[in-house]
Amino acid sequence: MSLKLDLGFMSFDLREIPAYARRAEELGVGALWSAETKHDPFMPLAVAAANTTRVQLGTAIAVAFPRSPMIMAHTAWDLQKVSGGRFVLGLGTQVKAHNERRFSLKWEPPGPRLREVILALRAIWDAWQHGTPLNFRGQSYRFDLMTPFFSPGPIDHPRIPVYIAAVNPYMARMAGEICDGLHVHSFHSPKYLREVMHPAVEEGLRASGRARGRTSPSALLPWWCWATPRRSSSGTARR
Repeated sequence: MSLKLDLGFMSFDLREIPAYARRAEELGVGALWSAETKHDPFMPLAVAAANTTRVQLGTAIAVAFPRSPMIMAHTAWDLQKVSGGRFVLGLGTQVKAHNERRFSLKWEPPGPRLREVILALRAIWDAWQHGTPLNFRGQSYRFDLMTPFFSPGPIDHPRIPVYIAAVNPYMARMAGEICDGLHVHSFHSPKYLREVMHPAVEEGLRASGRARGRTSPSALLPWWCWATPRRSSSGTARR
């Protein structure tokens, strides 16, 4: 069995990213993740993507609601293209105070709104890849205009994985139902992960028809766990 370790960016100085990313790839790092704290989470990934060929690249996480899904769709599409299919879009909601007071946003129920963000992203990407008429209508978002002038067109790897951050059963169920991965908060205990989060994810998987058997303790999609290393169904430990 091989061991895959993921890393976060230790520096957001874009001048240092090329050497850092290349060195991480040389060492066999599985993925490089950027967080939305003091800097934009996407810019270092663009630099890293242009300077590597194998390492996976993703956000852990980008705050979803301050950005229009259309803006995020373009950013993710371009990162997926330049990386050759190595990009993972990790999204989170942040808490009410930060949304209202740091981003100056109207607060809405975060779970249903994040679900709409994800479904809207996929509708937009489908329109770009397949020419499907764009017609997404939800409670928080509406997208029904896409002309050829604004469409970037098809790319080689259009299926962009979407991960979400989750700290409660609702979000964990949603991750299992419509997402490709789950970012687990570092403050979770192993007991909470086993007894609350894991069953909620499996419930979502069953609801989507993607449920797997319980013969293995890792009967999930390839979730990436921020806090607790675990073996995936491929025999690879991810952290």
